[in-house]
Amino acid sequence: MVAMRMRRVVVVGAAVAVVATGAGGFRVAPEADVSYRGHAVLDGGRLGVWLETANRGPSVLRDATVRLRFSVPLAGERELPPHCLWGGEREVLCRTGGLRVRAAGRQFAFHLRASGDPSEAVVRISTAWNGGATDRNPRNNEHEVLVPATGDGYFF
Repeated sequence: MVAMRMRRVVVVGAAVAVVATGAGGFRVAPEADVSYRGHAVLDGGRLGVWLETANRGPSVLRDATVRLRFSVPLAGERELPPHCLWGGEREVLCRTGGLRVRAAGRQFAFHLRASGDPSEAVVRISTAWNGGATDRNPRNNEHEVLVPATGDGYFF
């Protein structure tokens, strides 16, 4: 006869989820709602993106990674803000750092140059990694912004 030990997770007043691990076990994952807002501008082949990260809670996150993808090839100097790196020819990954609940997080400003002078660009923003948290509202951390070359700011 094999004795089985059962564990029960009781949570009162906190938002967590029980998730399976690869080793057949389980762990409790915090719930956090990562979100992004900002705007993008395209003018004369110059592409600017301003992005602010946030966490609507209910749990604090130690770190997350935001991904930006661009529909147009980029040229010239490809300097990035601190905490960011290139993930490919048209992709940037940025570390958000700690995200407190209902507080603004890290802000990023990208000043890039597109190859040639495109009439429009698409900027896609999403979460690449959220620190292992569950997110019941992923709609506010996935944006696709069409940015015509008008010099106007297009908000997300």
